[in-house]
Amino acid sequence: MDFDRLAGLDVRIDDVELRRLERDTSSEFTRVTTEVAFAGPGPADDGPDDDRDDGRVTGRGEDVTYDAEEHDALHQVGLPTDDLEGEFTLASFSDRLEDLDLFPAGAPDRADFRDYRRWALESAALDLALRQAGTSLGDALDREPKPLRFVASTRLGEPPSTDRVEHLREAVPSLEFKLDPTPEWTDAVIEDLVETDAVRILDLKGQYEGTEVDVPADPEFYERILESFPEAVIEDPGVTEETRPLLEAPEVRNRLSWDAPIHGVQDVEALPWESRWLNVKPSRFGSLESLLETIAYCEERGIRCYGGGQFELGVGRGQIQLLAALYYPDGPNDVAPGVYNDPEVADGLPPSPLEPPADDERVGFRW
Repeated sequence: MDFDRLAGLDVRIDDVELRRLERDTSSEFTRVTTEVAFAGPGPADDGPDDDRDDGRVTGRGEDVTYDAEEHDALHQVGLPTDDLEGEFTLASFSDRLEDLDLFPAGAPDRADFRDYRRWALESAALDLALRQAGTSLGDALDREPKPLRFVASTRLGEPPSTDRVEHLREAVPSLEFKLDPTPEWTDAVIEDLVETDAVRILDLKGQYEGTEVDVPADPEFYERILESFPEAVIEDPGVTEETRPLLEAPEVRNRLSWDAPIHGVQDVEALPWESRWLNVKPSRFGSLESLLETIAYCEERGIRCYGGGQFELGVGRGQIQLLAALYYPDGPNDVAPGVYNDPEVADGLPPSPLEPPADDERVGFRW
């Protein structure tokens, strides 16, 4: 497994710093994340992203926990730095995290937030270890990043309208989309979207519980979507007695994909049907080992993967792009540059595919 190539990398962490990030989004909420920075000794010339002149290098990761209050508490209480600083291998650092409470201010409302925060620390340690070794993730894995295909993810508002889709396609005519259908989509909205021939993924949000984006698993709604978009990947349907007959039809089952339930191989194996597609959101896995184990599992079984994101505002965006470019560059990756999440459609949007950084710019776990 590719984790074995990374597990023995040495990492020395001397300092831990946190930086709060905040940005309004096109989904009409204000996103807050925290960038975690680990500093330690390393080559003085750390490439274009080096922000130090003291001979040290910095590894960065991003905590994508969705509750802004959890970020505020983190910045007030801090991380257990005494347990994070020192000399490790990536494997021993990951083992250390198993025993740490990364929410010292109190248990989070959602269990998956623990995975999100752990991923921030594991990705920061990976970035630092690679920088201290003077190498890149691709070189360490003996994989070459390829041009990265991406789709734009957007909601259609209330009441639903294709206005934003049209504005984005005016800016980038070749743009493809991942959309979140709702029962409020009218026949006219669906017809307009079908005419674009650009909808690649439809996320039914049927696997969420207790969030603001939950969508009930209604069989009539599902039938409308499945029949209107016969080629689109269908993500996270809710499986009920009423929807199961629709979903288990072979022509539908072969285009089902999963996201919210997936935190490791055991979750893939527990799916109601053998999976054909998987949305890989690195932060959901918590540990680098679980992430790479799951990707290897999919490669061995011919499960098609594509990258997903969590409205990353900082270094995390480039990290999910790099992983996609290394492992599933041709998938309908929901890892568009952050400017696609801005409330207003900007000028000069970068088109798909994204070209990887030049060889001399590749260092650490960065895009």
